[in-house]
Amino acid sequence: MTISIPVITVDGPGGVGKGTISALLAEKLDWNYLDSGALYRLTALACVQKKINLNSEPEVSQIAENLAVKFLPQGGILLEDQEVEALIRTETAGNNASKVAALPAVREALFKRQQAFLQTPGLIADGRDMGTAIFPDAQLKVFLTASPDERAKRRYKQLIEKGNDVKIADLVTDIKERDERDMNRSASPLKPAQDAHIIDTSELSINEVFEKVMRLYKDVLSI
Repeated sequence: MTISIPVITVDGPGGVGKGTISALLAEKLDWNYLDSGALYRLTALACVQKKINLNSEPEVSQIAENLAVKFLPQGGILLEDQEVEALIRTETAGNNASKVAALPAVREALFKRQQAFLQTPGLIADGRDMGTAIFPDAQLKVFLTASPDERAKRRYKQLIEKGNDVKIADLVTDIKERDERDMNRSASPLKPAQDAHIIDTSELSINEVFEKVMRLYKDVLSI
């Protein structure tokens, strides 16, 4: 697919800050924003609500293909008219999303839905395979990474602030297991695109990462 509308892909595992960075970029540039992970989380949630086995590829892919979802302009997500933003941001939802994302038929079902976000004036695409599978011709590809321990600390802080009772050791284990699953799946495994700019966020603040990406934007895309 040849892209004339500018696209910045921001890929990486969970806990590296890609969602925050992508949202900041979309706001700064006034571009459209695709949170691809939300689509997989929504698919998994719909399956759980309908009591569908997450390993049943035909049933899960059918759910993905007919996902009744609406992203609200003021924030929030509706799944079959139910507000589910909080439900899809839990650790369980993330792990379930990783499971359904490993199913090739599910990725195929969501492929066109993700590409439909490509509209003027531009797109910030946040995910795990945006630069490798969904928008391989994107003008700027960024891959964020960080150590599992650092990502667990960040997630721990988020969950504690929300009143959740969690242990860092459990989060580290979950993160490593999810990374293993995401990197070794047959369909669009988690990896940097060959032409991606890799940024290790372990020792960087959100502002420092944002500034690095904005410099890349100015070098590559700014007219």
